[in-house]
Amino acid sequence: MKGISILGSTGSIGCNTLKVIRHLGDFRVVAMAAGRNIEKLAEQIATFQPELVSVDSEENIDELTLRLHESSAPIPEILCGADGMIAVATHNDAETVVSATVGAVGFVPTLRAIEAGKRIALANKETLVMAGELMTAAAKRSGAEILPVDSEHNAIHQCLRGERSAEVKRLILTASGGPFREKSKAEIAAATREEALNHPNWSMGDKITIDSATLMNKGLEVIEAKWLFGFDSGQISVIVHPQSVVHSMVEMVDGSVIAQMGVTDMKHPIQYALTYPEREKGCLAPLDLGGLSRLTFEEPDFDRFPCLSLAYEALRAGGTMPAVLNAANEIAVQAFLDGKVGLSNIAKINAAVMGEHSPTAADSLEGVLSADKWARSRAIMRIERSVAAV
Repeated sequence: MKGISILGSTGSIGCNTLKVIRHLGDFRVVAMAAGRNIEKLAEQIATFQPELVSVDSEENIDELTLRLHESSAPIPEILCGADGMIAVATHNDAETVVSATVGAVGFVPTLRAIEAGKRIALANKETLVMAGELMTAAAKRSGAEILPVDSEHNAIHQCLRGERSAEVKRLILTASGGPFREKSKAEIAAATREEALNHPNWSMGDKITIDSATLMNKGLEVIEAKWLFGFDSGQISVIVHPQSVVHSMVEMVDGSVIAQMGVTDMKHPIQYALTYPEREKGCLAPLDLGGLSRLTFEEPDFDRFPCLSLAYEALRAGGTMPAVLNAANEIAVQAFLDGKVGLSNIAKINAAVMGEHSPTAADSLEGVLSADKWARSRAIMRIERSVAAV
């Protein structure tokens, strides 16, 4: 039985990972970390019986312990906070660590897992956005393998199997276009929280769903692709594909385009990352090619979705600029979810904070975390000013 740790076990990716593990049958969950969804975590512990778990706070430890006592479930070692997540990520018996937390909270635990030489099934894109140089250098030193779980990067990974980098012209990341693909700038600016969270194809957490609505999610994926596959910004394109059947493509220098297609379900890329380089029978129904009425593609509109432009700008600037963009965006997205700013203000806040920043090398943990902290404080200040002015 292969040992596995999961960072973000109660989220969408974490729950799907556990479904895949039950299907495969040859993995043992040795550790898991969650936030505040203690009810769900208690159910997972009763089913998978990990040795170690981590929660958000001391109060959550008390609640989890009480729930486990009431259900007569075995009680593992329970830790909390950043140290708890790092302990889960570096558990001695974990060969693979699924990094599925949302936002920067998974950054340091994932780095520690890489330093420990674990195989990383990476669904936390912020890790490479914030510190791709630092992460890839650490992986090279430790021998850790980073396998993408995001459906787009997972598709690129599959398309590149057996290909030489010199034969690749560009990577093409597909985007659904989100709920506002056909909306005007004015309609996007007036969008409600409920409208922005109504994704047409995918069921995801709030933060990533808002990022999809602004196309920031795709922008972060562009930055991530640079570090996963070693191509620069000029070789990474985005195409809008509303059906989400083609998960991404690779264009070769001879004009051939290799595409990875599949059903719209995260269980496939999760299983691919867990079993690579082998392929095992999946738990999903096959793609019904005969049932596909059409596959369409269109260029993204950078004017209506400026967050995508900002991501390319951050990638070209390099250094700590992507970390600053990521941090500002996390604050701005939460402000939108809290009703403090409009959807279009997310891009404006991100651009303003980036405009104040002079990037430095992102080759140390301290430097990245300092840039992250600075950007969050600047974003918060701008939001507070705008709220006060209303």
